[in-house]
Amino acid sequence: MTAQTSDAILDRMMALHPKIIDLTLDRVWRLLAALDHPQLKLPPVVHIAGTNGKGSTQAMIRAGLEGAGHSAHAYTSPHLARFHERIRLAGELISESDLTAVLDECYAANKGEDITYFEITTCAALLAFARTKADYTLLEVGLGGRLDATNVIDNPVVTVITPVSIDHEQFLGNTFGEIAAEKAGIIKPGVPCIVGPQQDEALEVIEYTAARLGAPLLVHGQHWNVHEENGRLIYQDETGLRDLPLPNLLGAHQIQNAGAAVAVLRHLDMGDDAYEAAVTKAEWPARMQRLKTGPLIEQAPQAELWLDGGHNAAAGIALADVLAKLPQKPTHMICGMLNTKDVTGYLSPLAGQATSLTAVSIPGEAATLSAEETAAAATKVDLPASTANNVSEALAAITADDPQARVLICGSLYLAGNILRENG
Repeated sequence: MTAQTSDAILDRMMALHPKIIDLTLDRVWRLLAALDHPQLKLPPVVHIAGTNGKGSTQAMIRAGLEGAGHSAHAYTSPHLARFHERIRLAGELISESDLTAVLDECYAANKGEDITYFEITTCAALLAFARTKADYTLLEVGLGGRLDATNVIDNPVVTVITPVSIDHEQFLGNTFGEIAAEKAGIIKPGVPCIVGPQQDEALEVIEYTAARLGAPLLVHGQHWNVHEENGRLIYQDETGLRDLPLPNLLGAHQIQNAGAAVAVLRHLDMGDDAYEAAVTKAEWPARMQRLKTGPLIEQAPQAELWLDGGHNAAAGIALADVLAKLPQKPTHMICGMLNTKDVTGYLSPLAGQATSLTAVSIPGEAATLSAEETAAAATKVDLPASTANNVSEALAAITADDPQARVLICGSLYLAGNILRENG
């Protein structure tokens, strides 16, 4: 079978509901019942919510489990280059034949009823997981938590809430408390929850929810701590201290994510092999990823090219911190963003670290900001800005003046996916 086979089914699924996002669990429960309840047949589930870091944290947990000799299913979204990235069966990306089969089965079982793309594809992932042997299942929330299509697991082995920040306000609320209430919707009665660093307002809501449900919390700063010391990652909880290598994923925020991953692995009674693998072997594309192959590298072979898909204010702060710690060198941004994002909040912390910004529109995305709008937002935060028709044109202009320039392509996972498809 060819990739077009699954793509054709996915295209049909896009037409099953007039909205891309419509938060409710009713349609999911209906389809899961028609599929004979695959969510009840999964290996032990680790359920992960949060605004920032949940994908990286999941990648570290998976690397740790595999380092300890275990296998894990993993579900994440959105994909970057191919839909198959969303579904890993016992560690391996789902095959085209397996993906086509479960998509087709879910489409038939749905019988033309209204259901969103994310809902029906999540059901397909759960069906694939239920039919494949593994030791654990790692589920990353798509949006929010309480009404997310992944929130159909009654008794996960542990839940995780990574840092909560302001994003997707039109669906989740405008305050840390409102958004945290949606994320805390994955907390289950009696099930331990690992909580990453939080604003006080968010933590209060998480603690209230956990207390109401009788769910034990393991909270950063209270029950576990993590920090960098002398080029090492130091993790400590009530059972002791672990001295580990720094994460191979760049950024101070990855130290926090690694701490949450280690907390999960310790709760699952994994050993030192798991902790070390979590921080040294995790792979998560488009998070300060150094590009090394592809047409852009061939176009600018002397340049230093980086790719990052962060897109909200917290991501801008984290990215600025990474840039500040790289060897000193002018950094030129090529940036494309969606019109649903806080562009000023994202760009403000980066203005002090970047020399220039070249704005582009995101190819094929109806919700893209125009290059002119992104450039105007950059100018408002005192970041010198220009526009280009595409990334290749922007790169050519930057490297014409400095062939060895450091170039950061950033602003959206959708832009990052476009780059990875062309430079994979």
